[in-house]
Amino acid sequence: MKKNMGNADRIIRILIAAVFAYLYFGGVVTGTLGLVLVILGGVFVLTSLVSFCPLYAPFGISTCKKQ
Repeated sequence: MKKNMGNADRIIRILIAAVFAYLYFGGVVTGTLGLVLVILGGVFVLTSLVSFCPLYAPFGISTCKKQ
């Protein structure tokens, strides 16, 4: 897998995942919506760790700096 995510994109995704986790575990959002947010947050963290977003690939999007 070729990296297609830059540092700013990775940091934003991790922050959004943290907000989703806070909303769910803090009891602000519960039920099905809460579980969807936690799963989406997990996907955000996973894609941030590997620096690859599968949705960017088909469209040729890359937020990495040019080398």
